[in-house]
Amino acid sequence: MYQNKLKIIIQFLLFITCLSVVLGLKESTDRIGLKPLTDEMKTSFILFEQSTRELQNAVSLLEENSSGKGKKEISITQKELSGARINAAKEALKNSRMAYKRIEFFMDYFFQSSSLIYNRPAKVEVEEPYMEYQEPSGFQVIEAMLFDADPLVHQKELADQAELLVSSAADLPALLYGFDASDNQVLESVRLELVKVITLSITGYDAPELKSGIEESYQSIFTVQKVLLPYIKKDLPGSALLNQQLGATVDYLHQHPDFDSFDRMEFLRHYALPLQEQLRNFIQSSKSELQQKSVLNYEAKNIFSPDAIPSNVFPDAANRNLKMVALGKKLFLEKALSGNLKRSCASCHHPDQYFSEQLKTSTAFDGKSSVSRNAPSLLYAGFQYSQFWDGRAKSLQEQIKTVISNPFEMNGDHQVIVAELNKSADYRRDFAAAFPEMAVNAINIKTVADALAAYLGELNPRNSAFDRYMNGDSKALKSEALKGFNLFMGKAQCGSCHFAPLFNGLIPPYYKLTEYEILGTPANADFKNAKKDKDRGRHDFFPISYYEAAFKTPTVRNVEMTAPYMHNGVFKDLYQVVDFYNKGGGAGLGLDLPGQTLSAKPLNLSEKEMREIVDFMKSLTDNL
Repeated sequence: MYQNKLKIIIQFLLFITCLSVVLGLKESTDRIGLKPLTDEMKTSFILFEQSTRELQNAVSLLEENSSGKGKKEISITQKELSGARINAAKEALKNSRMAYKRIEFFMDYFFQSSSLIYNRPAKVEVEEPYMEYQEPSGFQVIEAMLFDADPLVHQKELADQAELLVSSAADLPALLYGFDASDNQVLESVRLELVKVITLSITGYDAPELKSGIEESYQSIFTVQKVLLPYIKKDLPGSALLNQQLGATVDYLHQHPDFDSFDRMEFLRHYALPLQEQLRNFIQSSKSELQQKSVLNYEAKNIFSPDAIPSNVFPDAANRNLKMVALGKKLFLEKALSGNLKRSCASCHHPDQYFSEQLKTSTAFDGKSSVSRNAPSLLYAGFQYSQFWDGRAKSLQEQIKTVISNPFEMNGDHQVIVAELNKSADYRRDFAAAFPEMAVNAINIKTVADALAAYLGELNPRNSAFDRYMNGDSKALKSEALKGFNLFMGKAQCGSCHFAPLFNGLIPPYYKLTEYEILGTPANADFKNAKKDKDRGRHDFFPISYYEAAFKTPTVRNVEMTAPYMHNGVFKDLYQVVDFYNKGGGAGLGLDLPGQTLSAKPLNLSEKEMREIVDFMKSLTDNL
């Protein structure tokens, strides 16, 4: 039933998309890359559909073998036959994913709604604020079932998913009917595909079990090279350097396909990031700049430049100015914001402790009890689309007003606070300067929150040893940290949730959504006798099962200085944290957590590898 409904919806979306293209776009006569692009997609669509049919055939053999209807093999046992056919299905899945990577940039950019069928994460996603559920489908769902302990129990679901891919792929050519796109759009689409390779593909984000991320990256960049060829042939400024870097990047990926041993740092510093810079220069020189999809600063040298993700795109950043920041810094220490005139923001977020606190959970307003959750660092807090561990606040301003009035935290009355601040001539002067459009009655709870948010939004130094290394200082990182980075972004799969460059839950390449995960963090640190934590996370804010024990993914920048860790402060040191992930989270420890989004399978990291990951995370410590 669900599959049939989804097929109807997809076909309707395809029809509407094509109709809008025909009715809303004028015929182009001056597109350099349009015809080569559509020709490339015509061929790639055919190859992709063929690959989905091969995947469907491979999946069908699993059912045939299991039911006993298939051809009898005399020379090998039935178990061996099942294993061979499961492996064949995995290989067919990998091949189909490769074919999809040749059209991924096109689908994600021009037909994003239609693309969701193919490569959506293997977990239920909730579309807020409408609370519509997006059931998982496509490659990642098939991968999860094929790599299950007993794939044969998923025969029907596998067959349904394969049929969905086949029928959807067959409809793809309709997308090209009347299709039009500017060169600027084409160039932005490949620019974002490069960001996706840098931040997602090489981490194994969408193929964690197949570990085909490097081979898929090759397919992506090889296709980008073909799409850019018509522009390069025009001999535009910078085209020779761009062509050279494209060739070198494609060659490197082709020569180093193994996922676990792939040197991500070498790839980034010598190939992908220079390619990103050359592509930026080429787009600028050809006057083809366009920014429709991502909040990234396209003027930045590369994704790891300090200005790659600007702070002014987040909800708290409207009309921010230096005087607001200075006022916010002053208010951060102001005890008049609390109900007893004894607490300030700095009471729980200590500037000398990297704006965090060395307590498992902070002391409550009464001075005796404790609040329910750990006080995370406020560094980079402004670089999220939701605040608090459960993401219930959509801006820093909303969070600030909530904390001030919360009876367990600051227990302040907004009206009383405003009246108290108005008694100060210094504050009246500072508010009038920070909010000149409100020179009269400039002090109110909104301007208090705006000033504090402006200050917090500027707490993003990005001057760690890692940052210095990525921006040219080759002596900034030790070999252990470099090995740790490669593990973090590869085998350990940390980078598939803590996304570069901020290593938080901002999802590339658009950086417009904040991710929530269910890790199964226990109530205690005894892995042999783990106890289930009672905190229901985002479920208390949105009471749906998919949010049970879900929490926002925080940044791992400055984690060396901000122990203890997790929403409940259960882990005292970073090695414990890495070991928790290595064991497969709470489900891997044996807790009953059917909704855990973190894989329960062990990562099989050695002690040495775990310590190297810790060394890398320590390299993310800023100089304050």
